[in-house]
Amino acid sequence: MKNILNKILVFGAGMLMVFSCELDPIENPNAPTFESFLDGATEADVRLLAVGLEAVMRNDLSFHFQTVSIIGREYNDLTQVDPRYTGEILKGPLDNNGFLTTRAYAAWYKVVQSANLVEVAVENSAAGFDDATKNGYFGYAKTLKAYALMMVANRQWTNGIRIDVSDPENLGPNLDYQAALTEIQALLTEANTELSSAGDEFDFAISSGFAGFDTPATFAEFNRAVAARVAIYQNNMSAARTALNASFLNLTGDLDAGPAHIFGLTGNDISNSLFYIADQSGQEYMAHDSWVTDAEAGDTRVAEKTIVFASGAVTFDGLTGTNQVQLYSSNVDPVPIMRNEELVLLWAEANIGSDNAEAVAALDIVRTAAGLPAYSGATTDAALQDELLTQRRYSLFGEGHRWIDLRRYNRLSELPVDRTGDNILDAFPTPVTELQGN
Repeated sequence: MKNILNKILVFGAGMLMVFSCELDPIENPNAPTFESFLDGATEADVRLLAVGLEAVMRNDLSFHFQTVSIIGREYNDLTQVDPRYTGEILKGPLDNNGFLTTRAYAAWYKVVQSANLVEVAVENSAAGFDDATKNGYFGYAKTLKAYALMMVANRQWTNGIRIDVSDPENLGPNLDYQAALTEIQALLTEANTELSSAGDEFDFAISSGFAGFDTPATFAEFNRAVAARVAIYQNNMSAARTALNASFLNLTGDLDAGPAHIFGLTGNDISNSLFYIADQSGQEYMAHDSWVTDAEAGDTRVAEKTIVFASGAVTFDGLTGTNQVQLYSSNVDPVPIMRNEELVLLWAEANIGSDNAEAVAALDIVRTAAGLPAYSGATTDAALQDELLTQRRYSLFGEGHRWIDLRRYNRLSELPVDRTGDNILDAFPTPVTELQGN
């Protein structure tokens, strides 16, 4: 762990870039060192760190979603750029020293370490923040840290993760998946308490990606949405319902509502690399054929999220696809962090087994939006879980859920195996450098 963490403890302009199309740069005339961030940071320094935390969440975001989508047989990378995208990740074993293993791991822990720095800088700042202002920083940083830890925990699963990495020289223990979720949930609870005592406004700017979630009270609704997802992973349906009731869940609202990562093309900003140019060679990210053929007749999500590749079916390395992924229409489209549609589906899942009629009503919200008739199947728990997983498969396509969903329901064997020698992998290995650091 020391090797990766020491590499990501870099706080130059690249990590702390502001959203140049959204936020005014925060002047930093004293060019503070890393040590001055930790002890004696000015108010401007601390604001810069908070802005940088949101920015750094986008680092290698596309790589995370691409790899979990490929391993979960949602889509394939048929661009021929690197044979590992059609070989190693679909066959295994994954190299624990290769980029498929280390890249997203390092990116999510960079978020964690950036959040840790915000917390320490606020506590030790020379600005003399009052308690409410501090709580705003703490609640914000801890929520984003918890989100990042949840994402890396889902990649590592039984291989576990470290929650406490604040001191690279004295790391906390490696925790198994459920133990990690317990700590993540506790962190979210702590952050939510701090947000409730943070006053009416944050002391720092948040981008338009968090429009509607840019005060302590509304950001807490995002915090509770993350807590609901974690509770579902813990199979704690009562806790999930409680969290959802305090979140931005809206059963009659816009299904796309929710915080998002934003992008731009100026200054130090970055573009959305999950945008694939339609019908262009080198952009052959192709939906798995089963996703197209398994869709219920009339499901508008197939045409909304993919297009038939103009030049015909794409074949590479024994894999074929007809539909190119088209989740975004430009390279500056926002990428959702969480959407109301996911919350509606979490609400459905949290009610299966306790109020199946309510679960069906929530599922019908999603079905109707997709141009489908109301659900008319059996209302047993098992049947509704099948329907839930189907709706999550199509509504959340390419958003990093399918592999995790089937794994938590012990149904990974349902994923298609397209070629002799292919396998369904259940986790990314712990990077070799972290094993050496144990």
